[in-house]
Amino acid sequence: MSIKKTGRIMAMGLSGAALLLSGAAMAAPKPPPSVYRPADSSGNVQGVGTESQDIISMANEMVRDLLTVPALMNAKTPPRVLIDPASFKNQSSEIIDKALITDRILVGLNRAAQGRVMFISREDLEDIQAERDMKRKGLVDKGTTGATAAVAGVDYSLTGRISTRDAVNTANGQRSRYTQIMFRLVDMEYSNIIWSNIFEFKKEAGDGGVVYR
Repeated sequence: MSIKKTGRIMAMGLSGAALLLSGAAMAAPKPPPSVYRPADSSGNVQGVGTESQDIISMANEMVRDLLTVPALMNAKTPPRVLIDPASFKNQSSEIIDKALITDRILVGLNRAAQGRVMFISREDLEDIQAERDMKRKGLVDKGTTGATAAVAGVDYSLTGRISTRDAVNTANGQRSRYTQIMFRLVDMEYSNIIWSNIFEFKKEAGDGGVVYR
């Protein structure tokens, strides 16, 4: 092999090695290990969407306000209330599991009400009906609470709507989002709205890559 050809091969090898080293230097930094953070804190991954601290703050505020509604707290007979994610509409620009909101309100209100309010399940209606059928066919006994002609009806239903307004600065990618979550407690017999409230916030963020799922 000639000296000239050998030199070309060595030069190509050094060039390839330099490219590899350059690529390694430009590679994205290794992400930090998984860590636990308080659910009501913002954490290091932030965007303009609804995050855990927003949901916790929102649910706590709604529970406190619902506990002041006379139709719920001062009724002689505990009213029956339905809190179900199916009753919430997501008209926002983000994907969000509505049950994260309704579950937290349901649990908080159920614990605080201490029997003054009864909460009705529609999510488990299929299983409830199957159990009722088995009791009436004599396949199982009637349990300890007896039997009724029908499952419990609902006096009030917690409904709501999630809405957003987005803006983007096309020059630098800066994003802004205003989020509004509206809540209503509706009388399911007369259609009266006996309580309502709004939780809102506005966030701004740079041209980042935060994805909410």
